[in-house]
Amino acid sequence: MRTSPKPEPLQTLTLQIEGMTCASCVRRVERALAAVPGVLDASVNLATNQAVVHQGGVTAGQPDVTQAALKAIESAGYQASAIAPEAESPDQPVDHARTLGRHAAWAALLSAPLVAPMLVAPMGVHWMLPSWLQALLASLVLFGLGSRFFVSAYKALRHGGANMDVLVVLGTLAAWLLSVWQWRQDPDGSAHALYFESAAVVVALVLLGKWLEARAKRGTLAALQSLKALRPDTAMRRRDGVIVRVALADVRVGDELIVAPGERLATDGVLLEGRSHVDESMLSGESVPRVKEPGDALHAGTLNAEGQMVMRTSAIGAQTSLGRIVKLVEAAQAKKPPIQLLVDQVAEWFVPVVIVIAALTGLGWWMAGAATATAVINAVSVLVIACPCALGLATPAALMVGTGLAAERGILVRDAPALEAMQSVKLVAFDKTGTLTQGHPQVVRVEPTHPSLDAGRLLRTAAALQVAIQHPLAQAVVRAAEASAPGPAETQAPAEPPMQASDIKVVSGRGVQGVVQGAAMRLGSSRWMDELHVDRSALAQAEAAAWQEGHTVSWLAMEQGESVHALGMITFADQPKPDAAQSIARLKARGVRTVMISGDNAEAAAHMARQLGIDDVRAPVLPADKARIVRELREALHAPGAPQNQRIAMVGDGINDAPALAAADVGLAMGGGTDIAMETAGLTLMHGTVASVADAMDLSRAVSTKIKQNLFWAFAYNVVSIPLAASGLLSPMVAGAAMALSSVSVVANALLLKRWRPPAR
Repeated sequence: MRTSPKPEPLQTLTLQIEGMTCASCVRRVERALAAVPGVLDASVNLATNQAVVHQGGVTAGQPDVTQAALKAIESAGYQASAIAPEAESPDQPVDHARTLGRHAAWAALLSAPLVAPMLVAPMGVHWMLPSWLQALLASLVLFGLGSRFFVSAYKALRHGGANMDVLVVLGTLAAWLLSVWQWRQDPDGSAHALYFESAAVVVALVLLGKWLEARAKRGTLAALQSLKALRPDTAMRRRDGVIVRVALADVRVGDELIVAPGERLATDGVLLEGRSHVDESMLSGESVPRVKEPGDALHAGTLNAEGQMVMRTSAIGAQTSLGRIVKLVEAAQAKKPPIQLLVDQVAEWFVPVVIVIAALTGLGWWMAGAATATAVINAVSVLVIACPCALGLATPAALMVGTGLAAERGILVRDAPALEAMQSVKLVAFDKTGTLTQGHPQVVRVEPTHPSLDAGRLLRTAAALQVAIQHPLAQAVVRAAEASAPGPAETQAPAEPPMQASDIKVVSGRGVQGVVQGAAMRLGSSRWMDELHVDRSALAQAEAAAWQEGHTVSWLAMEQGESVHALGMITFADQPKPDAAQSIARLKARGVRTVMISGDNAEAAAHMARQLGIDDVRAPVLPADKARIVRELREALHAPGAPQNQRIAMVGDGINDAPALAAADVGLAMGGGTDIAMETAGLTLMHGTVASVADAMDLSRAVSTKIKQNLFWAFAYNVVSIPLAASGLLSPMVAGAAMALSSVSVVANALLLKRWRPPAR
């Protein structure tokens, strides 16, 4: 029996694209990619000249998506190359800027003799270059240095589109042809004005604007480059006893590297020899260096503070923690917030409309009795000044600066729409353990249900069940058992060998069960004990007192026949994060309502909520129910009659928080949490502080304000300039300068965002 081909899993493809000049190009490339079989969606960024393509559903009978995407882009009139997942993104804007700078300088030099007569005429000096020399200089500039515009315009028109270069070519070529026609009518040029200088100067100004734009783009990438710079280019490798300094590209997983004091780590790895303090503030935000001993994990980009270390490489390049952060920032910069979708739709028909306006301008002037030269020059001015470069750069430039700025301050933006949405958040739901609290609970009390039972043995039994479990409470039990923590009913005694458990099974939201030394054990919450009908009356008062103090309680019970009997109670205490209460107050001052969603018992959760000033508490909640509660809160915000554009954010750190993070309008994962939480959330708070939630909200407002400013000026520029050009008030040279200035001003305005600082805490 023949079965259908199984689709491949979802993958992300990054492409470097050459030849895009404006928002119309972006729209055309996205449409070409969307038509490729297997492509789910594609997002193109004009500021980085990159496309991020999400692919999935590709079957064995279909062509490779990468090759098909490259062919689609080529068919649309552009050049593209794939960036391997493990490769670093090229610093393309740097080389591009240098080339543009040289071309702009030569264009200005060749255009200067054409403009000079206009500059000296007010001084009473009247002279003019011979017509043949004017034609030669203008042709060198237009068809030589400006050939890139002709190539791009030809490709766009050949594939049924129109971009900025079409406007430039139509305008400059019209001025050049008009001048040639005038020259042929009167070879000495005495009877008719020539407009060779308009064609040449417009090309020079467009090249100058592109050069300034490319230099400004490099400023938007500065934060990302500073992250990449944290990783050194070389490393000291030890192989077969020989120590050699090698390029980072030559390092492989499994290599042994020597890290000297004061040196940054080049890769992720595990410490083999030595002991040192490592500054991990770039990852954790913690300014105090951490002690590293053999067996501890090390991360690329962190700084070895003192002792020499020998490490074994476990990840290199883009697979390191630093590399993943860089890739995540780059991916976020390629995504578009909803406001950009409107711009893309406008850009699709903008250029054709401008061409129609220019044609009507020329026709209108000619029908009004103006000379043919005047009609053509006014139409040329419309074509030149209306280039939609500023529209294409308005949003991505601000997003690039904003996401880079966020990364510098420990807020990793995985999803650009999430950053934009943060400004509208009116309700924040928090997980408790590890999010509002330090996430490192400690065992404060071990109480047997009967004096004949040994508290130390109970603790070691509980540790045997949880030694391989990463839950904070489980790790607290293991740490306490390793330290042979005494209970209240025992005196200090030598530590016994650790017990062994078998048939361990985690019961989601309840606890863990297994067999320890032949006895079937259950360890978990009071709710689970109620479900198992366990009698806990012997410690009922102690349990109630623990809950009143905000402590968490776990019970150890043993199966005996058909029933389960309680052996003892373990009490945990977890302190709130130092900045939690102040950060909650900061959110409330912004009119944001706060909710705690916790798996702890209601009394413990309520006690913590009172300490921090949380508005509402939902506890106890099973992991599967967290997403349901978030959806209910979200529906209440979006209910009919409620204020518009209100959003809910969820902040969590664990695997069990991932569905809730996905259910919220904006998910924020704590940086010290699990990878799946960070992959699900739109934002990751790398420093793990609650204050970063309000910082993300403030930064979102700043970025959105900057985007709106850019779009306003980009639209306003065209709304004002096109009528001026059509009315004959702007010459092609002035129009070219204004067009170049509009693009540069948009990027420069975005760069002002770098001055943003979070409010003093």
